[in-house]
Order: sequence, then C-alpha cells, then structure tokens
Amino acid sequence: MYSEQSLIDYQRIEKAIAYIQKHLQEQPNLDEIAAHVHLSPYHFQRLFTRWAGISPKKFMQFLTLQYARERLEKNPSLAEISQDAGLSGTGRLHDLFITMEGMTPDEYRRSGVGHTIYYGIHFCPFGQYLLAITENNMICTLQFFKEESMAIYDLQKHWFASSMEHAPEKTGLIASRLFQPDNDSPLSVLVRGTNFQLKVWEALLKIPYGEVVSYQSIAEHVNNPKGLQAVGSAIGKNPVAYLIPCHRVIKKTGQINEYRWGRLRKSAILGWESSSKLESESI
Repeated sequence: MYSEQSLIDYQRIEKAIAYIQKHLQEQPNLDEIAAHVHLSPYHFQRLFTRWAGISPKKFMQFLTLQYARERLEKNPSLAEISQDAGLSGTGRLHDLFITMEGMTPDEYRRSGVGHTIYYGIHFCPFGQYLLAITENNMICTLQFFKEESMAIYDLQKHWFASSMEHAPEKTGLIASRLFQPDNDSPLSVLVRGTNFQLKVWEALLKIPYGEVVSYQSIAEHVNNPKGLQAVGSAIGKNPVAYLIPCHRVIKKTGQINEYRWGRLRKSAILGWESSSKLESESI
C-alpha cells in the first residue's frame, strides 16, 4: 500500500522528468539531474530506481520522440496491437483485468437517485488521487488532483443524483489492488457518458500496457476517422484515470501532448509502464 511518502517521492520524480525533457538533447548526467531536485547523486539514483525499476539514464530513452515514433510504427491499428498483445506471452502480463459498464446521462437520471457513492483519498506512484466506488464496489471515479476540494466538487457534480459518503477505509480495499502490475483479480468500472464517449473509452481499454497509439488510430477504431477533435474531447473527459488508459494515446508525431491530469504525469506513467514491461521481458 502506498503512503504519503509516495507523494513526496513523486513530486521529486516529476521535477526530474521536467528537467530531463527540457534538456533531453543535451543528455543531462546523473549529477545534473540530482542537483536540480536538491538531492545527492547517490540518493537520487536510489529514489529513481526504487520508483521506476531502472536508472534515470535508461528511463530517458522512453521520453524521446524516436522511441515514441517506433512504438507508433509498430502499432498500425488498435485492432492489430490488441490482438498481438493477446497472443504474446508478455503482452498482457501487466494489464489489469477491467470490465466496463456505461450509462448515458438519461439512464443515470432515471436510476441514480437514492444510490450512494463512497470516496477516499489515496496515494500511488504518481501522487495523490481521489477514488470513488458504488455500493457494489464498481469504480466510478479515479482522478489525480492538485486541490482535494476541487476533486470532490467534480465528483459531486458528475454524480449529482447520488449521495456522497467519505469512506477511505472502504475505498482503500479497492485502492490496494490498483497500481499493482501483478494483480490478476478483476476490477469493475462504471462510467457515465454519451454513447460516443463510452465507445471511445471502451477502445482505450484495448491498448496494452507499455504501448501507445495515436488519436487517429482511436478515431478509426470507433469508425470516425475524420473526428479527431471529437475523439480528443472524449478522451479528455475520461473519468477514470490510469485504469481507462487515456495516457496511452499520443500525437502521431510521437509527441506526448496534454493530459487532463498534467503532461508531466502522463510522461511519468508512460515511462513507468515502459520500464516495468522492459524489465519483465528481460527476465
């Protein structure tokens, strides 16, 4: 189970990633990165390796345009990458088994009254997040945040017909199963959105751990190849971070673009997934 120390560690990691990305062409060395986050090279190396499983130098390769482009070229379509991952021995090794149920706004208005949403604040390798679940333990919100009050406000606004109960001990039972690549117990997600948003979010679940696809690939998969703006909007409104992996969608140029919960966090998650996948494949 992650603790408040995870938040402190991640804040340093995020600061280091920002520095690495800014100076990627110069290939900063360990001493330079450590100095930027006000740690000794020894302590920074230990912190980073504990967090990512690899050294900062190896992690840098996952942040380059060349690496992203190679992954995109390898993954011509979402259907092919999903099939290949299923056939591969390690392709789905880290994927959490997630089932998704969706409801439209009209369906929620008819059925949401009288239900209770339980929520709690928890820690993970990427900082603090708010986790909300239904009475039958379906995850309905997972969002990273800077201000806890705003995250709670967004939760209440989205699930306006339901009552809210702060119950971190209840959500903690679910939180303990998240961000664990070797967890093989199924997780259920309940999301509210338009039919098109639900279709896009279902497509996101097909992107394997450690891989990336372009917005164009998602648009083609949902039979709307010219609807990049609509697809981008739907991805940006994903209410369940990490589990519905909108972070695995990048520009076709290989650039890691904006993310609802911060571009640096998106880079951190992608690098973290790539490094753990690489480590497992080398065993």
